[in-house]
Amino acid sequence: MRAIVCEDWGDPADLKIGELPDPEPGAGQVKIRMRAAGVNFADSVLVRGHYQEKPELPFAPGLEGAGEVLELGEGVTGFAPGDRVMAVLSAGGYAEQAVCDATNVFPIPEGMDAATAAAFPVAYGTSHLALVHRGDLKAGETLLVLGAGGGVGLTAVECGKALGATVIAAASSAEKLELARERGADHLINYAEDDLRAAARKLTDGRGVDVVYDPVGGDLSLTAMRSLAWCGRLLVIGFAGGNVPQFPANYLLVKNIAMIGVYWGAYRQREPEIFRDGFAELGRWWTGGRLKPHVSQTLPLSDVPKAIAMLEGRKATGRLVIDIDA
Repeated sequence: MRAIVCEDWGDPADLKIGELPDPEPGAGQVKIRMRAAGVNFADSVLVRGHYQEKPELPFAPGLEGAGEVLELGEGVTGFAPGDRVMAVLSAGGYAEQAVCDATNVFPIPEGMDAATAAAFPVAYGTSHLALVHRGDLKAGETLLVLGAGGGVGLTAVECGKALGATVIAAASSAEKLELARERGADHLINYAEDDLRAAARKLTDGRGVDVVYDPVGGDLSLTAMRSLAWCGRLLVIGFAGGNVPQFPANYLLVKNIAMIGVYWGAYRQREPEIFRDGFAELGRWWTGGRLKPHVSQTLPLSDVPKAIAMLEGRKATGRLVIDIDA
């Protein structure tokens, strides 16, 4: 089958189109004819060999995608060949075919196209888990979303509004902030021009925010931490800014602040019921019109290195999607 092939750990720019053997589903797995795949910052981490899980070389990267069921492994029920599905993968999304544990495969909701479905699971799943189960965000609380114009940040804005929070979207450009406003953000902060902490305190009448959603890291994380209210929570989603922050423990103590890690992928094995329950609620939000996924660009399979570079350089707004057949 045609695929993007990672032959050794290193720079995603070195990825090329090649061929890999057609995968065969094992017991409890589903084989999918991939039509589209979402591009995630974690793909870069995976290809560089720094991800929490390491597939055997050579392999096709790609952690999420959508297509049709081709074949069912032993013991799989609830799906049939031809079903339109989206899936969360350990790897293999940037290929014409992929296999996935059936527990990580979900029907595509009525009215959702393949490109949208391909970009749906990781970003929305991460934000739902972070805000509902890790951050315990309540209606009436204030949520500050960093990187709010990016693919994951926009989903946090939407999920925060669905939960009844007041959402402050923070991003580095007017274009990104406009996307966040269109998805329901109540307030906007351009941290390339304005002081993030001062702006957040002004918007909350000096109280500070209850929850920070942080996929950026670096110095911005430290500023956001100092913007938290008493008993505030900072959700560590990732480090798209490139630097892992070091937090002063004395500040956490004085304000009773909680720093909370969010590794969504681990829930597939450790607590699959939470994983699937999250998708059930996200499906209801989609059906009810609360979620409006933003796919900003669709690229051909050969452009996977370009797409990953766009994410690494923080040049993308919304989600990037690979059209497997293009």
